[in-house]
This record gives sequence, C-alpha cells and structure tokens, in this order.
Amino acid sequence: MSIQLLHDEESALSAQYEKLTQQPLMLNLTRGKPSDDQVALSSELDGILGDDYFAQDGSDTRNYGGDICGLPEAQQLFAELLDCRADEVLVGDNSSLTLFYQVLLFCRDVGLVNAQPWRSEKNYKMICLVPGYDRHFSICEQLGIEMLNMPMGDTGPDMDAVTQMVQDDQTIKGIIAVPRFSNPSGVTFDDATVRRFAELPKVAADNFCIFWDNAYAVHHFVDYAPLLLPLMDECRQQGTAERTFMFASTSKMTFAGAGVGCLATGSANLAQFAAYRQLMTVGPDKINQLRHVRLLKNKSGILALMQRHAVPIKAKFDETCNILATQLQPHPHYGAYGSWNPVQGGYFISFYTRKGLAAQVIELAKGARVKLTPAGSAFPYRRDCEDVHIRIAPTFPRLEDISTAMNTFALCVKLATIRQWIHTL
Repeated sequence: MSIQLLHDEESALSAQYEKLTQQPLMLNLTRGKPSDDQVALSSELDGILGDDYFAQDGSDTRNYGGDICGLPEAQQLFAELLDCRADEVLVGDNSSLTLFYQVLLFCRDVGLVNAQPWRSEKNYKMICLVPGYDRHFSICEQLGIEMLNMPMGDTGPDMDAVTQMVQDDQTIKGIIAVPRFSNPSGVTFDDATVRRFAELPKVAADNFCIFWDNAYAVHHFVDYAPLLLPLMDECRQQGTAERTFMFASTSKMTFAGAGVGCLATGSANLAQFAAYRQLMTVGPDKINQLRHVRLLKNKSGILALMQRHAVPIKAKFDETCNILATQLQPHPHYGAYGSWNPVQGGYFISFYTRKGLAAQVIELAKGARVKLTPAGSAFPYRRDCEDVHIRIAPTFPRLEDISTAMNTFALCVKLATIRQWIHTL
C-alpha cells in the first residue's frame, strides 16, 4: 500500500473528526456509575421502614447505641455476600473505600493483631495489580506507601512472581486485588489464584496483609460468568484469616450515594480494628443498614436485584463491543488498531491502543466531545509506561448516547493510529 493512500485515509478521517468536534453534547465515559434506570430499581428503599425502626434485637435504630460493627442482621446479610462468617464482618456507612482507607491507617499506625505497625519500619510497599483501580493507588500515594506494579493475566496475576516478591522483600506489606470482574480489566481470578493468595501471608512479612476489594462480587450480566472461590474459607485453612481484609458495598446495587459498605477479616483482627475505629464515630447509619436488610433480605434477594441490573448493563456493553468490533476491523495492510477485553460482568472495558497512542486518543476524543479517564489513570503514579491503556465506562450514559460516543471513540483510534503509521513509514 502506498503512503499516499494512507494520507488519503487520514484526510477522510480528519474531515469526519472536524464535524464531530461540533457536537453540542459532551458524553462522559469516565466513571463506573449506575444509570438512572438502575438506581430506580431500588426506589422501594424510600419509606420501606414505615414507622418500624426497630432492629431484630428490639433496639431503636434512630438512637445512639449498638455495636460498632453494625446491626447483627446487616452483618449476617453481608457475611452471605462475602462468603464468610457474621462475626468476621463490620458494616459501615455508604463507602467501602472509606473503610479501605481506615484499614490502611490501622495497619500503618496500630498494626494487625499480633503484628507490628508498618510505621515502625523505615519504609513499606504495596503490590498493585495493573491496570487497576485509580482510587486505590491515589490513597496509597497520599499515605506514602510505595507501589510496585504487577501485571494482570487472564486469570489473575502471576502468583509465582508475586510469591517470590513477598519472600524476597520484607518491606512489602500488602497486595491490593479486585478479584472478580477486576476494575478495569474484567478479569476474574481462577481457583488456583485464590488459593495462592491465601498462602501469601505465610511466606511474607509477619505484618503483610491481603486487601481483597470484591466490589463486583455479584455484578455479572451473563449466566455463564465464572464464580469466585471464597477467599476466607481458604485463609482459614491456611491460618491467614487475620492477615486478610475483604471489602464490598451496595453502591452499585441500590443507591450509589446512600449504600452500605462492609469489610471482613479474622475475628481477632476485627476486634482490634473495631476498637481502633471506635473513636472515629458514635456508630454507623443504622437506619440505612436496616432498610437495606429489609429490601435485600438475603443473598438470594441480592442476586434477584442484580439480575434486573444486568439487563440495561448488558445492552450497553453489547453495544460498546459491537461498535468496537465493527468499526475497528484490522487494517488490510497494517494490522490491528487495538484490542479490548471480553467482559462478562463489572463496570469497565479495557481498551489497548498500539504503543504510544492512548493519551493521543483520549485527547482526540475530548476534542470530539467524548470524555474519558485521563491516560495512565489505571496505573500507580498515573504512569502507563507504554501509553496503551484506556478505561471505558459505558454504564451511565443512555444507550443511544453510547452509540454516538463509541463511534466517535473508534474514529479517534483510527485517526491516531493511521497518523502513527504515516509518521513511522
């Protein structure tokens, strides 16, 4: 193919792009937010208590008092969600990310049960799976925790490499994982990976901790999606439950702005963390916990609600992937424009450009009125060394807007790629 034909393709795409820059509406694909239709599925939360604010033990949830770990019935509900025991669960307010932040402070300043706090040592590090969740990384950066990248594979990270790292470097104090429909790669850990995670604290520093953010535990939208082996069962068998913190929330089940967050850890470690947290609060929002228990009832109730969420989510993911597949067929002479991960659940699609193009594609999309997460966001310190990763979050916009946004995105990918080919020929 002659260079002139490439220039002709670039000119045609540039003309299309200039028209797109005149679009009046900015379409936002930056954050994994539930849509208005999804939030409406839980409208029954408003008024569900009526005049009955009394918990199972007879206490009035409108008043002070109660266990810092939350309502017992809420602990039981989230124990079912996390596949653990109720005495291992603390139920908080609307954000599991707040609990994650507090647990990092606890490990740093107080220490896990029968272990020294991290700050008693000169430095401490965290293994971060990449691409990963930007807010996890921002918290670690703010707290001065050095982050070490570990690439994700199709069934999780390379556990031989992870095990070797924690054996060789005792300053590594933890590993952060989103184990099911990982943000943003969509990967679900296989059974062997989960079992290897449970073994890690046995070969790592004695104050090493697993941070297991199971944010998408029940967020599948196909019936054949892979299940996740319960980590806490494996940790109990290995004697490592006190070196594990699991997190989840209802933020993408009910009201994203008024959900319920929770964590689970070994019962002795939970008691120590609860005592540390006691002075931060007079107690969680028990009314919100109670209304979630009344709405969701049990894990079966959670799964029934999530089946209803799956319908609009799947339609948007299907539309996104269909447009990518249609618009980004490989160039007949120069090959692929990029690749993306197959998705069976969660809230994100990871798109991979050719090397060195992600930031350019994101900037072109912005000019064409489609906003994406900044380049590098899914990596510690916002450094995507190959500049290839783009996170796409299709859940919040309307279905018809997804079509507009993804056709625009695909054009930007083609334009940036053809310009690179021209430059390198």
